[in-house]
Amino acid sequence: MKYLLGIDFGGGASKATLIDTAGNIVAENTVEYPTLHPFDAACEQSPADWISALCENVGALLGKSGINSGDILSVCIDSATHTFLLCDEDKNPVCDAVHWTDTRSRKQADALLTRSGEAIFKKTFHKPDTIWTLPGLCWFNENEPSLAEKAKYIFFEKDYIRYFLTGVYCTDYIEAQGSMLFDCNSMTWDKELCDMAGISEDMLPPIISPTDTVGTVTASAAEKTGLKAGTPVICGTTDTVLEVFASGAVKKGDVTVKLATAGRICVITDKPYPDRHLVNYSHIVPGLWYPGTATKSCAASYRWYRDTFGGEYKELDGAAKDIPIGAEGLIFHPYLNGELTPYADPALCGSFTGIRATHTRAHFTRALLEGVVYSLMDSKKYLDSLNIPYNPVATAIGGGTKGKLWRQMLSDATGFTLKTTESSDSSLGSAMLAGIAAGVFADAADAVEKCVKEVDITYPNKDNGGKYEEVFKTYKKIHDALAPIYSER
Repeated sequence: MKYLLGIDFGGGASKATLIDTAGNIVAENTVEYPTLHPFDAACEQSPADWISALCENVGALLGKSGINSGDILSVCIDSATHTFLLCDEDKNPVCDAVHWTDTRSRKQADALLTRSGEAIFKKTFHKPDTIWTLPGLCWFNENEPSLAEKAKYIFFEKDYIRYFLTGVYCTDYIEAQGSMLFDCNSMTWDKELCDMAGISEDMLPPIISPTDTVGTVTASAAEKTGLKAGTPVICGTTDTVLEVFASGAVKKGDVTVKLATAGRICVITDKPYPDRHLVNYSHIVPGLWYPGTATKSCAASYRWYRDTFGGEYKELDGAAKDIPIGAEGLIFHPYLNGELTPYADPALCGSFTGIRATHTRAHFTRALLEGVVYSLMDSKKYLDSLNIPYNPVATAIGGGTKGKLWRQMLSDATGFTLKTTESSDSSLGSAMLAGIAAGVFADAADAVEKCVKEVDITYPNKDNGGKYEEVFKTYKKIHDALAPIYSER
């Protein structure tokens, strides 16, 4: 038997999935790593943590599966879009990576919007915001000129990790779309956008297809990871499109609803829908796109809550399920790092409001879970206003959907019937993509047929939907009242 290996690098952890050529999951492993906050608004990650997680994950998978690493046909790495790393002339990092949730570049994003917003939007389909690489590079030019001067190469997260494996510097066109340095019309790096960022185009990686074989595992990387030297490594792409792929969404009208570090509702379309409150990227299926909404802190909110106040997810869920909808007046807004759809406002802050002496920890947990759901309701209502056609049955993806309570809350509030699959992790999508590159699967549809296995379905409770709708009205009023205060800070 031969195998395919996919490794994802998400907001707070790396997950690896090993599948066989019949599409069965053979082994999985997850390694967490921290996001660093060295100063206000900064969200950074250490590239050394990525490499450590890579090596630990591969070793654990080989141990769990008992396979010979020489039987792995192909390896694929994916990661969250937008996270970038400045490297020197020897391709060594000059600082930690700027994570996509970082909001230090708010001033620079606002300046770009005022000065060149329309021109940028026409080329990139997006308006300047702190998530994009372009404002982040402007921040370095203004605040850390010595680091900006040392930088000779710009890596995106998965590309740096893959460079460690192969020694080859490149990226794919979907990743490039997430930089705001790329013209989505001509599908090339754009000189005008690079000039705005204060960089030259040759600092950016060559662009290839996600399924192109980049190179092979080097002897040095083989020694550190346990992979066999000479194993093919493909380019790969971004985590969200591979989650979408792993869920089976490869046809126009398919929908995914994501409860992960970020929350997203993505619709598969045959064209982009340029809009200032949507994120538009190409699908891995030629000719398709997956425009979607974005909630910045989704499962990240729950992880912050757990890490800050203690407890385990099952214990927290168990207490929260007995609290009524609305948490008896306690409402949470999940704007821990600002918010995207439908506000695109990095100044927004998270909040618990309506606190009473009668509220318990279970109320706070319930309010947090509901707050993320209300943010996704906000996103869905905006998506509906654009009249993009989609199916009423969606696939629920992301680690947050493993909890039955949160999944039912999400179904009730949004009205989606939610399917879940054996795995919708982007690492599975990476393994499937590696299979296409290796010729194991004929195309995306063939990979889905062989690898995607539905396990459960959640139907919305309409009575509960009405209750969530009433609380949502208050949720919106609180946002509208607090947003002007946050903008003054």
